[in-house]
Amino acid sequence: MKSQVEEKVLAALDAFQIEMPSWAFSDTGTRFGKFIQPFAARSVEEKFADAGQVHAVTGCCPTLALHVLWDCPPGSPTSNIKALEKKYGIRAGAINPTLFQDQIYKHGSLSNEQPAARKAALDHILDSIKIAKELGSRDISLWFADGSCYPGTTNIRHRKAWMAEGLKKSHDALAPNQRLLVEYKPFEPAFYHTDIADWGMSYIYSKAAGPQARVLVDTGHHYLAENIEQIVAWLLSEDMLGGFHFNDRRYADDDLTLGSIDPYQVFRIFAEIRLFEWETGKKADIAYMIDQSHNLKNKIEEMIQTAAIAQEINGKASLLRFEELAKAQQEQRLVDAESIFRDAFDTDVRPAIREWRRAHKLHEDPLSAFRASGYMERIGRERAGRAVAGGTYA
Repeated sequence: MKSQVEEKVLAALDAFQIEMPSWAFSDTGTRFGKFIQPFAARSVEEKFADAGQVHAVTGCCPTLALHVLWDCPPGSPTSNIKALEKKYGIRAGAINPTLFQDQIYKHGSLSNEQPAARKAALDHILDSIKIAKELGSRDISLWFADGSCYPGTTNIRHRKAWMAEGLKKSHDALAPNQRLLVEYKPFEPAFYHTDIADWGMSYIYSKAAGPQARVLVDTGHHYLAENIEQIVAWLLSEDMLGGFHFNDRRYADDDLTLGSIDPYQVFRIFAEIRLFEWETGKKADIAYMIDQSHNLKNKIEEMIQTAAIAQEINGKASLLRFEELAKAQQEQRLVDAESIFRDAFDTDVRPAIREWRRAHKLHEDPLSAFRASGYMERIGRERAGRAVAGGTYA
């Protein structure tokens, strides 16, 4: 007979999926240079192939987020992506317009002073929405590098109005089942002001754009010591939390492995979501996605590692004793309430996760299973000696 811990963790794992980013399988780097890995994917097919390996051993990563231009270049039919979905058993996930690398976006995209730049950005978003419709992708994820680096060089209010106008037009092009996810970032590459610098700005833009727009939270896009779980709680209460880009950080947008620096913070985020679901009796409609720049670790192995960590921490959050917690909070028993949090976080859920994997005919240790598969040796032979291709951003 299964214990209560096992039952809760197994139910949590059955309901949990996390999306992979296509760009994490490619060579990436920092502002100082790109770091080359001999096994890195250099085509969209290789990205699908590598993603298929991750899902095969974790059982929780069935979709791959795509970046338009990198994965769906102009003139490339979506039938190519559909064929890859069928071949590798991975579906296309969120569609991400690329609004930062072309020279026309040097001073911004939707909030650029130049009408031609704003039109180019909007046309690209509309093209991306069309791609999403053809692929059956629900979410269009928007991140903007828009902002300025020097005081007095731009009219911030004008840029706000241009951004709002572009987002509204983008929203109006959505199919009824689609969503617009609006990401924010406090700085980089704009260091004086960023046009969508925090969750409040994203909230205002999303509300103005229309009912199918939501806020997208990237855990790395916050100032040091910022309380991300409070942001999550507020957005949940407003029905405006659309999704996550999960990673970890020591300073700012470090793009480190999820849970490698502060796993308790990840737990606190999942705990707020679990508490919301318990209180309301409804499942939060949140898209979970990994967004890490795998510069130094083996890209496929880090993706497997991250998925396993996400499963573990989400499993821990499922063990919160909500009735006891609510009572302790109401009675202002601070030590007891915090201890309930710590009890769930400190519980070793790995035995239950191994049981879940066995039940789903997966190896108990996904990383060992991948290493034993011979996949790295095979792609090492197939991808050896290729010319280094132009790649993605850091």
